[in-house]
Order: sequence, then C-alpha cells, then structure tokens
Amino acid sequence: MLSIRKQTLRGKVAVIGIGMSPVGKVPGKSPLWLAADAAKKALADAGIGKNEIDGVLSSHAFASPFHRFSVAFSEYLGIQPTFSNTLQVSGATAATMFNIGAAAIHGGLAEVVLVVGGDSLLTGLTPDLALRSMTESRDQQYEMPFGIPVANTFAMTAHRHMKDFGTTPEQLAEVAVVQRRHAMRTPGAQQTSPITVDDVLSSAMVTTPYHKLDCSLISDGGAAFILTSAEHAKALGIKSPIYILGGGECYTHEHIFLMPSLTETGAVASSRKAYEMAGYGPKDMDVAGVYDCFTGTVIMMLEDLGFCPKGEGGRFVADGHMTYGGQIPSNTHGGLLSFAHSGMPGSLFHFHEVIAQLRGQCGERQVPGAELGLVHSLGAGFATNATTILGTENTL
Repeated sequence: MLSIRKQTLRGKVAVIGIGMSPVGKVPGKSPLWLAADAAKKALADAGIGKNEIDGVLSSHAFASPFHRFSVAFSEYLGIQPTFSNTLQVSGATAATMFNIGAAAIHGGLAEVVLVVGGDSLLTGLTPDLALRSMTESRDQQYEMPFGIPVANTFAMTAHRHMKDFGTTPEQLAEVAVVQRRHAMRTPGAQQTSPITVDDVLSSAMVTTPYHKLDCSLISDGGAAFILTSAEHAKALGIKSPIYILGGGECYTHEHIFLMPSLTETGAVASSRKAYEMAGYGPKDMDVAGVYDCFTGTVIMMLEDLGFCPKGEGGRFVADGHMTYGGQIPSNTHGGLLSFAHSGMPGSLFHFHEVIAQLRGQCGERQVPGAELGLVHSLGAGFATNATTILGTENTL
C-alpha cells in the first residue's frame, strides 16, 4: 500500500509585489480600473512585466457587471493567463485567494499568480445594485423575510457574546477608537479624524448593539499581489520576499440559525490549521490583520485566533493589547473601520498592510522587528473563515 506524504505550502511560495489603488471616494473609476491600477503598482514593485503573469485570481465586484471578473480583468489589463478564477466566499475571499494561489503554484498550475480585487461600493453602486447586494447575500426564503440581512447576523453574535461573557458597549467602541488612531498614521486612509468611546456610543444606532462608528466604512478601492515560487523569486533576485508559511479555511454554515455556536467560529479551525502548517503559534505573531466589519467581530476573532482566551477579548482590547506595545498590534492601517472597505477586496488591504509591516515599510506606524504576521478574513455572518500566515526569510 502506498504511503501518501502530507503536503505543505510552508515556504514554497513568496509574495514579491504589492500594490494598492487610491481608496475611499474615488469617483469615475470602475472596479476594473481600480484593480488594474493596483496590479500595475504590484508589477512595478516586483520589477516584472505583465506578460510574465500566467495565473489570475480575483474577487467578485458588486459594482461590476462581469460575473467572470478575473477574465474581464485579464482582458482589460491585456494578458491571457492559463490559470484563472473569480472567487466568492464573501469576506473570506482575500485569504482564500492567497491560499489557492499558493496551492496552484506549488501544484504546477501557474508560475506567477496575480491576486487582485477592486470595487467601487461608494461611488459605483446604483441604489438598485446597492439594495440587491444587501438582500441577495442572505437566504430569501428563511432569513430576509424575518429581517436578517448580514449586519443583523453579526449583531446577533455580538449580543450573545455580551450576554455570555459580559462584554460591554465601551469595549466594542474601544476597537473603533484604537483603529482610528492607527488610521491617523496611515497616508490615504479614508477616515482620520480622532474619535473617543463617547463618540462611538453617541453615533447613530444601526442595529443593536452596533452604532454607526462600530460599523465598517463603505469605500472604493483595489489591491493586488504577485505570488511566485520561492525558487523563481530567488531567480528574479527579489530582495525582500515575504513567504506564505501556512494557510487554513473553515466553512461552518450558510444560515445563521444553523451556526454551531454564536460565540465560537470557524476561525478556531482555520487558524489551527494555518499555525500547524507554519510551525508557529499565536504568541509568535508580531502583527495581525483581523477582519473588522464590526467592532465585535474583532473581539471574537482575537479570541478564536488564540490571542486571548474565549470571553476575554473585550478586556484584551481595553487593556491595550491590539495596539503598539501590546500583545498583537492589529489592523495597524486602520482596518475596514477607518482605512477603507470596498467589499470583498477589503481584506486585501489587511494583506497589503501586514506584508508592508514585514518588509519594514510602514514608517511612523511600523511595528519594530516584525517578522511574522497573520491575516484572517471572514464573511457571511462568520460562515466563511480563512487564515494565512506570512513571514520573512528569517522565519523559514
């Protein structure tokens, strides 16, 4: 009987280029333009030409008519890849694209993969498209008739966390305050005016317990990344490649009433798999990008990713552990709450920030000595979870 050797992606694939379009309010620019602008910057950063790309992975764009966005994007950019796909697992799409891109390279399906996303949620959606994007994301028979769009599913989990563990509105608000401070250090961030806990709690109620400032932004923007094998990165003479050390995913449910637990998510399983592949644990991470569509989401993810025990996320944030000098500086660009959130490409901004941190390119907001980073993407009321761990050459 043949023995099957367990495969691993650890250190096999490197990120050699990163790029980001303008974010926030970018009128007159389509999702394709935003994605292409980011891609051109990533190519320039990597020092390669577009014809060297033989694989494209893109996220879906709400403000685009193209169902096959990766194919339309390739046409727009002027390339003809031999590996391509448009992925849609809601907010988890970003980390999923990195994981699949790495697997495709390791499996020989492509040599140079462009991971890209762009959308114009702020200026490109008509009222009809905006309504459709909100309503079609939940089941039309069993959820939407009872008033359960995506925001309400996340609100339900926050209510349960508050009931079970005593998490307070003030602790939720502290997440927004911390990330706004981070955005104030980030050139190009959409929101940089300082806010306080009182500002968050006095902002308009959206869906209890979430006030307006507990909720992520609506933005335009795109980001792109060039992935290739570690061997090819060396052949190209890349000076500071960032390696994919581990990846994991978990898909637990579609309907919120079938979520196995309202306070523990698939991030536990996805991060465990990523840590095991990388050979590191949560205490080894220097910086993190944690999906932050709502403030309570961050608190739950800090717990499920292993940065603090279950139920202690609120105190963890209030004690300063998700910012500089704390246990795990997170969302140092300001995250979806203050930097920008253009839909499924939103978590790509987390990847851009963590990779820039590991490269030591973040200037005033640099985490000293950062060599290991985690990015966690999630979506659809915690239904989809994906984790990627990244590191410098010193971590191999």
